[in-house]
Amino acid sequence: MRLSNPTGRPYPPPYFTTTLKAPPMTFPRNTLLQGDCLQLLPQLPAGSVQFILTDPPYITRYQSRDGRTVPNDDNDAWLQPAFAELYRVLGQDSIAVSFYGWPHADRFLQAYRAAGFRVVGHFVCPKRYTSSTRFVRYQHECAYLLAKGHPKRPPNPIGDVLDWTYTGNKLHPTQKPLSALLPLVETFSSPGDTVLDPFAGSGSSLVAAQRLGRSYLGIELDPTYHIIACFRLLKDKRLSPYLSSIHAHRVVSTRARDRMVCRS
Repeated sequence: MRLSNPTGRPYPPPYFTTTLKAPPMTFPRNTLLQGDCLQLLPQLPAGSVQFILTDPPYITRYQSRDGRTVPNDDNDAWLQPAFAELYRVLGQDSIAVSFYGWPHADRFLQAYRAAGFRVVGHFVCPKRYTSSTRFVRYQHECAYLLAKGHPKRPPNPIGDVLDWTYTGNKLHPTQKPLSALLPLVETFSSPGDTVLDPFAGSGSSLVAAQRLGRSYLGIELDPTYHIIACFRLLKDKRLSPYLSSIHAHRVVSTRARDRMVCRS
């Protein structure tokens, strides 16, 4: 059976049908799941990932100039449950990096701390352009550095101001550049570690992991962005010697909802 997708292109073969079993279960390395992270994260074993790098919705009802939006950017009902699960699946004495929307920094901090994370650093990414204008011109992005337990300090710490190269947001309305993500993956994880992003978008964090020889596990709610990320990872694979080719598989959940899984 050939599967269609929103891009109009066929999925890379082969295909098969399976069922997500009751939690916990171990997904294959280098997998991109399509579905709700609040349903999928509980199926992961505790302490099963070594680094989290994620860019969740900012809760700002963002709409790009061409009308694109971000799922669940209009509410914070997902925020505390998601970070509680992220804390659970992250290994002890490990690091997470979460971008966030400064208008609701208090909500993000509350969710981090309620989950058990400690804030141990903060990043700023200056932009060379204005993304929006209100009382001031918005010209930066920011992220918190979060610790579970007491991670070792990196041997070569990076600065807390990260380079930002404009992506044009061609693949996603809030697409993050690799120039900001690669240093984070390289500093706070090791080759062979698993990097988790439960709000994968167009897959930028997963591409960064792939290029640096890390395994990845991504979750993306929107089917269109999931497909974009799958093909992006497949294309970028040509630049990486670490991973085998990526395939797409149909997965039917225990709730009888179809999910697409992209994995190597």
